[in-house]
Amino acid sequence: MTDLHVADATIASTKPATKPARPHFSSGPCAKPPGWSADKLDTLVLGRSHRSKLGKARLQRAIDLTREVLQVPDTHRIAIVPASDTGAIEMAMWSMLGQRPVTVMAWESFGEGWVTDAVKQLKIDPQVMTAPYGEIVDLTRVPHDHDVVFTWNGTTSGVRVPNGEWISDDREGLTFNDATSAVFAMDMPWDKLDVTTFSWQKVMGGEGGHGVLILGPRAVERLESYTPAWPMPKIFRMTKGGKLIEGLFKGETINTPSMLAVEDYIFALEWAQSIGGLNALIGRSTANATALDRIVQARDWLGYLAVDPATRSNTSVCLTVEGADEALIKKMAACLEAEHAAYDIAGYRDAPAGLRIWCGATVDTADVEALGPWLDWAYATSRTS
Repeated sequence: MTDLHVADATIASTKPATKPARPHFSSGPCAKPPGWSADKLDTLVLGRSHRSKLGKARLQRAIDLTREVLQVPDTHRIAIVPASDTGAIEMAMWSMLGQRPVTVMAWESFGEGWVTDAVKQLKIDPQVMTAPYGEIVDLTRVPHDHDVVFTWNGTTSGVRVPNGEWISDDREGLTFNDATSAVFAMDMPWDKLDVTTFSWQKVMGGEGGHGVLILGPRAVERLESYTPAWPMPKIFRMTKGGKLIEGLFKGETINTPSMLAVEDYIFALEWAQSIGGLNALIGRSTANATALDRIVQARDWLGYLAVDPATRSNTSVCLTVEGADEALIKKMAACLEAEHAAYDIAGYRDAPAGLRIWCGATVDTADVEALGPWLDWAYATSRTS
């Protein structure tokens, strides 16, 4: 890898000879799995009812593969639900919060959204713990007798919880884990997670619009013993007559899913199995983040928004750029997109001005390595244009 600094303007202003083969570094929807093409999807289910024998079987296949790849224990139920990760986490919050005190934690924009839900929509007067972009809250201060809502990996800040050790084994409340940019790329301690949600458009590179909801036994107990004080929209309802609707966890979705998106997800899960499952997925994400770190360390104009390596994401890696404002970042992103060298790498609109490079498992490490010289070129070009 080139040990290039932008101080050498002559070299930096020259377009590199090699481009990433797949310049897809968006943080969602993310790069498709290597080798993906639409003609590889099983399309026999298209045009069929999702309630047909075939439709239900394919939905169940997606659920079963999710369990196998993520190593979810049999004690936990898995459902495919509407409206991506947002639908899944709000479905859980609206169905189960309000029975006991609640703590909601936020260190980026999506966590702040769950704070808004709890404070302004559900009006349950939660304890709110927040940290600025790039930092994380003091996890040792989380009350063990509260329900706790948190984002495992902050997609828009590049900050993640380091592990699950801060979650008490004898906790009284439930844990609500928004894991959408973490699951499939980081270990999940399932015994400590009562509710976990994600969308397959992130680490697995699936198509958007669907969420996955994973419930542990304590969450099921809450659903069957507690009725919230507020009206419950149809797409949030998981019980009937005080009992869990078991069909939800057997492929009987609440509303009509895109069977094409389901087939796309199944393809990604089968690809994951073919390369070695969860350990291989985590390994690919870690290798990509390590390759990007070598690029950052070789350039004095690049840095991390998440300063502490212990809480730095290995998927949505957020970078600071020396002297950059929003205009410069837009120029860099536009230059790279025009050259088909990198797509969609500008930081999130509410985050500090910077770059965001997706390093999830569907990205190839060689493409991350090829990105470095192009970042040099884009930085030099954008500063002088």
